[in-house]
Amino acid sequence: MNNPIRNSHLLGVKLKNIRKSNRLTLEDLSLRCSQIDPKSAPSVSYISMIENGKRLPSEDVLSIIANVFQKEESWFLDENLEVTVQSDDEEPKKNIPLEPGFLYSKDLLQDAIPELLEQTGITGKQFAHLLIRSYQEKNRNRFPDIEKIADQESGQILPMKVSDIRRLYKKHGLTVKWFSQNKINTNHPQGKNKMLLRSFFDSNNKVYINEALKDDSKRLKYDMATHLGHKILHGGDGLRSPITSGSNSFSSQSSDSAVQSHDVLLAWHDFESSFYASALLCPRKAFRNYLIKNEHHISIKNNLDLSPALLMRRVTAVSQYPYWHYFEAYQPGFLTAVYRGNGIPLPWGNLNAVNDPCPNWSVFRLLNEDYVKNPQSQISVLKTDQTSHLYACYSIRIRDSAGNLKLYSLGLDLIPALKDQGLDHKVILEMTEENCMKSNGESLLDEEVMNALQQISHILKIGWIKDALDHPARIICPRSSSCKRETPCKSIKNPYRFDEIDSLKENILLLEKAKLL
Repeated sequence: MNNPIRNSHLLGVKLKNIRKSNRLTLEDLSLRCSQIDPKSAPSVSYISMIENGKRLPSEDVLSIIANVFQKEESWFLDENLEVTVQSDDEEPKKNIPLEPGFLYSKDLLQDAIPELLEQTGITGKQFAHLLIRSYQEKNRNRFPDIEKIADQESGQILPMKVSDIRRLYKKHGLTVKWFSQNKINTNHPQGKNKMLLRSFFDSNNKVYINEALKDDSKRLKYDMATHLGHKILHGGDGLRSPITSGSNSFSSQSSDSAVQSHDVLLAWHDFESSFYASALLCPRKAFRNYLIKNEHHISIKNNLDLSPALLMRRVTAVSQYPYWHYFEAYQPGFLTAVYRGNGIPLPWGNLNAVNDPCPNWSVFRLLNEDYVKNPQSQISVLKTDQTSHLYACYSIRIRDSAGNLKLYSLGLDLIPALKDQGLDHKVILEMTEENCMKSNGESLLDEEVMNALQQISHILKIGWIKDALDHPARIICPRSSSCKRETPCKSIKNPYRFDEIDSLKENILLLEKAKLL
């Protein structure tokens, strides 16, 4: 004989388990339900009562919830409490054991690191950025203290206008000084890029902005918000890098391998100020709801008047799904920004360039091929000597402020998502890899694989995963020299570096001083 109290308890437990296995809050689930049926969708409090066994959902509500998780309604009504979530075979992050401990003492590391950098050709500035990125990835790009400060200033407005930021500038005693600076050519034979100094912070509460940004509100808002973050977080001490297009914070021609405290502070101030700008312009709660509503399509950048770079970086910080990666690159494939919350190998060295990157990574292929659909989504099987991985990414190619082609790519690891749904990730990976290998590295997906990835796309509310199914999946490798295809792929030429930022900044400040005389 059925027991209504027991049935409601069992259903509630199953609902709570599957909700948590998908990393959804009660509010997230309520929002997902309202997108399917606004009239019948359960409220946060009602879902909580269902999970606690105090209510049995109506047929309409149960149908909506089942739709969210792509389950049959009967799944919630049977007495099997197990939510099949596979967590085996997690590949550990590559690190080294710090043993014996006495060899990793602070004093010995202080002596050894400068010599190590000198031998590898890595500058102190580059090493500082590597430390910051490692810290960022370890924390899954979650920095709630900065989020809180940004929310207090913005009032969680979405979208924020330039006029809103100007009011905050006035509140914090910041003034804007406009300057005129044309694009300059790089002075390296391999480099065809142009470089534009966009803005920089002066320690006298002045923010210098290139007049080229007056007609570019997307980038203007980001630059202004970043310098505002520097003022609020660091008192406007001026210890932060200028913002440029056509250059990046990793490149440096300096041969100084010493790790100076100035390098580390500069890198840290740059990161915190940039993260603050993202949090100010894309408040966590409002932006997360907006992403879910629009299935994470980056085309919403036009509705919010924000750049794709800002939106993509912000996705990695607000999504309930933690296994993201993000790359920015100039031609032919010089990485200028990196985030790897899923531990994906670097497709290119951003400290020292490698000679044999794999050109089948979307970040390189879309950037360098003439005839490709832009933007584009791609399913990739990353093959190494030991393991294989399954990724999806969305890449878009646009021109930066200096007129250079630049590629922005946002991706995620699909294996944890498949495990979360109790799907056989090993079979799905093997089928995809086998079909690609039979076709020399590229193949359309089998119906079984497509159904599984469509389910993941629906549950995560990431529409471009489903879009990627229209294109062949591709085999990619960490390096083209270790290519796993029957016919090895051809590599890309070396990248280029340039370093004229500081001289441009000094010239502008000298001109400003001359006006005051």
